[in-house]
Amino acid sequence: VQLQASGGGLVQPGGSLKLTCVATGVPRGNYAMAWFRQAPGKEREFVATVSWSGSRIVYSDSVKGRFTASRGSAKNTVYLQMDSLKPEDTAVYYCAADPLYTGIKDDYDYWGRGTLVTVSS
Repeated sequence: VQLQASGGGLVQPGGSLKLTCVATGVPRGNYAMAWFRQAPGKEREFVATVSWSGSRIVYSDSVKGRFTASRGSAKNTVYLQMDSLKPEDTAVYYCAADPLYTGIKDDYDYWGRGTLVTVSS
């Protein structure tokens, strides 16, 4: 199983970025895809999770109203549109996949390597 995240970079406060994660080799069956992030010196934290159909999405309170997660029509892709970015959003962003629709990090079996997002002027 491979999860490849892309789209990170340097952006000014108030700016936007869109992350993409593509999953390949996931065993047959429905699976949720999620985004987590890890800032320097901090624990990895939940950002958003999207159900297989894309109809159910949950966000952390810290990104609600600013970030939008979505599922691609091919189902093996998940996006994270990040708007109104703040310096505290700076982190490595990881995508994850699991048959269980959950926001709990330890429940996810499959992880990508992450993409760095830096919000700074």
